[in-house]
Amino acid sequence: MDAHIAALARAAGLDKALAEFPDDVAAAAAQALNNAHAIQVPTDPAAEPWPPMRPGFGQGDSSRDSV
Repeated sequence: MDAHIAALARAAGLDKALAEFPDDVAAAAAQALNNAHAIQVPTDPAAEPWPPMRPGFGQGDSSRDSV
């Protein structure tokens, strides 16, 4: 296993997984690295990728009928 991947796994708190299942950690890291191009980093860090959440207006919330 690459030392960089092992260091990232330890930094993520995956010490036990790394010790017990090193092949699985390596496979997960390879999959994440192969899909990294699909992640779009926002150009404006202040922009929210999802609308802000408001309490009381969720799916199945009966209180929204009385508003």
